[in-house]
Amino acid sequence: MKLRFTKMHGLGNDFVVLDGVSQPIALSTDQLKRIGDRHFGIGCDQILLVENPHHPEADFRYRIFNGADGGEVEQCGNGSRCFVRFVHDKGLSRKPAIRVETAKGLIVPQLEANGLVTVDMGEPRFQPAEIPFVADEEAVSHPVLVGESLIEMTVVSMGNPHAVQVVVDIDAAPVVIEGPLIESHPRFPARVNAGYMQIVSRCEIRLRVFERSAGETLACGSGACAAVVAGIRRGLLDTTVLVHTRGGDLSINWDGPGYPVKMTGPAVTVFEGEIDI
Repeated sequence: MKLRFTKMHGLGNDFVVLDGVSQPIALSTDQLKRIGDRHFGIGCDQILLVENPHHPEADFRYRIFNGADGGEVEQCGNGSRCFVRFVHDKGLSRKPAIRVETAKGLIVPQLEANGLVTVDMGEPRFQPAEIPFVADEEAVSHPVLVGESLIEMTVVSMGNPHAVQVVVDIDAAPVVIEGPLIESHPRFPARVNAGYMQIVSRCEIRLRVFERSAGETLACGSGACAAVVAGIRRGLLDTTVLVHTRGGDLSINWDGPGYPVKMTGPAVTVFEGEIDI
């Protein structure tokens, strides 16, 4: 089967985007892993599938699969920006703002006049059962024993689970060593994205994220949202924050409980092609 694809990235977090609107696409786990393989396939952090919606209020359905293991995940912030750029470039929609169905509800990405994309990521969730996280009650932060270290983490769902900790020096943070231990920690039944945040000022942070099944990526959009929410809840950040990732910068806004998180950043098409899968 020959499959047309578009390779895109959001701040170096890279994706293979497939048009499931014009043609039905059903891929096995092995086929998804083949696409994601950087040696034998196209290579990507995740595969994004654009489909017709099931939800009556949505314009499109958005599905996300990890390139490493082919597993489906709930949300991807950088991918959602690439999603809206893709549907515009392909002529699938002319709306500047589109309503997109994800596994965890509707999101609303909008193409701005300057070419950047703003995504309404919805309200963050803090109840342990909604993350999911094993705890007796909601708290601003939780102590979690990782190896021999007791780490204070803010746990939050942005449609996918995140555990954010504050570090003094992001470059010295044990992301690659400690990240896998947090990802698979038994207190996170669905595993978790491990975020490391360095506070630069009340309106600026540096961030690294060890993502579920992907390892450390150059940027994580939902992780940036989770980090800013965590910093605001801890009283460390203002409502609009510039987030520096290794792949580039995002602007995140959250006005507090009852309000959605807004993320603004770039989405870039790299190339298009065809693969025999």
